[in-house]
Amino acid sequence: MKGCDIETPGQPQIVRTMMAHLAYQPLLPTGNKYLQQKWDKASYDLHREKVKSAKPTINTTPPKTYVHLAVKLKKQKLEEEWTMKIQRENNMLMEKIAHIMRTTGEIDNKNYERKSLGKEKRQLELLRITKENQMILSRLSQCRSHYNLRSWHEDWLKTLKVMDSIARYPRGRTNEQKGQENSIKKHNDIDKEQKISADAATHSPASNKVNEKAESEENENSKETSKKGSTGTEIQQDMATYPESKCT
Repeated sequence: MKGCDIETPGQPQIVRTMMAHLAYQPLLPTGNKYLQQKWDKASYDLHREKVKSAKPTINTTPPKTYVHLAVKLKKQKLEEEWTMKIQRENNMLMEKIAHIMRTTGEIDNKNYERKSLGKEKRQLELLRITKENQMILSRLSQCRSHYNLRSWHEDWLKTLKVMDSIARYPRGRTNEQKGQENSIKKHNDIDKEQKISADAATHSPASNKVNEKAESEENENSKETSKKGSTGTEIQQDMATYPESKCT
């Protein structure tokens, strides 16, 4: 087969190309190598065309640009209106300045009265509120209480009598004892103050001892007298409160 590809003198080129299919080695066994080579070449050419015309599965193209997003007409319109307003105000100011420069200028010094639209309504509402307050005040001042203080006081006196009759010990004795204890404390405080003043005046230890002895004797005497008086008062109260039990 390879010998067919060698050029020989006098052999044409067409014969060599026609015999080239004999050197083709197909992948699968075939009955006609010429047709198999032709079919394989056609399928290969089709494959190459598909590869050339193949498109990517991922879209890598830039996104589509929309005109209404790139060019914002509403924003441009607002900017134009704003610039026109500023220009109009500037023109008005320029005209005023030019008028002042041409003339001496004028001042608008008119006295304007401040008027309130709801003044009358507020005044009427204030009058209504004051009338209602006066009516409430008159009712409160003229009304009388439904409670009788005298009856309350009498009831309290009755309850005190009942409490005294129920109590095991009379209530007046404890109050008297408390009063006596308070008087003793006051006397002791007065004695201490006198002692401190005497110590500050004398500053002598002998005089301090004498004063302390005298004060202690006075305190003992006052305590004994207070005890005697308290026992006497207790006996009198017991006799007054429980005369029947004492006699029996």
